[in-house]
Amino acid sequence: MEILNVFQNTDWLYGFFVFAARVADVSLGTLRTIAIVHGRTALAFGLGFFESAIWLAVVSTIVQAVAEQPALGVIYALGFATGNLVGIKVEKRIAMGHLILRIISRKNSYQIADKLRNQGYAVTTFVGEGKSGQVIELYVVCRRRELKKILQMTLALDPEAFYVTEQAGSVSNVYRPIMQPVTGWRAVFKKK
Repeated sequence: MEILNVFQNTDWLYGFFVFAARVADVSLGTLRTIAIVHGRTALAFGLGFFESAIWLAVVSTIVQAVAEQPALGVIYALGFATGNLVGIKVEKRIAMGHLILRIISRKNSYQIADKLRNQGYAVTTFVGEGKSGQVIELYVVCRRRELKKILQMTLALDPEAFYVTEQAGSVSNVYRPIMQPVTGWRAVFKKK
């Protein structure tokens, strides 16, 4: 009976606001942390400002309300947990930063290297020895968002290729794939 009263005494519209605000501020916090790791200070500054502003607005109002509406505490916690998931999904979608991709192949290694180079990627090859004989290691530094495309090209030429990725801390120079010239409204803002 007491649990039923908890649900009846809850302002569900306010609960939705708390949930949505908590998801937003925790998602921003997740992105801010990743921006810090990648050394993007301006982005981290902006995200931190909005994250703390949302958090302060929610906490300053919910602390008083939880005593009267305990379900808001649960909603607050669910918003926090959901915000972590949303932040991770958003970060995977925007894929900040660079990766070191090592591809180890026994067959078609040089074709893979040539195809990647023709697409504008810098590829360094090393000869090595594997369990079954000679292998070629391809070393590629790329933006994280390009990984899927590179792996599709690689596995199309050698479905048995082994690959591993590492997070690249700082990168001096990354070759970007060949891009089409900027046209239309984007050309107006492009400076040479």
